[in-house]
Formats: sequence, structure tokens, C-alpha cells
Amino acid sequence: MFRWLPLRLAGNTGGRLLRNGLLGRVLDSIGIAAICALLVVSTLPDIMHEHQRTWPALAGFLTLTLLFGRTRSIVLATLSSALVYGLVYKCLMMF
Repeated sequence: MFRWLPLRLAGNTGGRLLRNGLLGRVLDSIGIAAICALLVVSTLPDIMHEHQRTWPALAGFLTLTLLFGRTRSIVLATLSSALVYGLVYKCLMMF
């Protein structure tokens, strides 16, 4: 539905429903919600077994949230948060 419905609505209305109103805001929020859910699901088992991964996951999540809020680019936010996660993890493992 997440793939078919936006294309179907854009085709029938010339894209007006996607750009305006509640539907547009809901569809805009799906990307960040999916990435945050994947971040939590993928890091939670590691955090439960290795507590030193808490800070890198938190840094990645905060980077994702802040960058998406400022730029509205899910690609930039996701890549940057992965980079921050890796850097924080590497720095913590060195000490």
C-alpha cells in the first residue's frame, strides 16, 4: 500500500493530494518513521548483549532526527547517521 497508494493518488489528482493536506504530511513522515524503526530493531539486540553500543546508537538516532528535521532529506540523514554511528563506535572501542 505504501508504494501503490501514493502513485495511484498522484495519477488521479495530478499530485495535489500528495502535496497538500493531511495525506501529504502522513506520507512525508513514513520515511523517517521507517528508518527510525529499522534503527531501533537492528540495534536493540546488540545493545542488550553489548552495552558499549548504547552511545553509538543514541548518537546515530539523534543525528538522524536532527538532520532530517533540518534538511527533510532522508538520504542525507540516513547516511550521516550511519557515519556518526561508525565514528562513535570506533572511538569508543579505541579506549
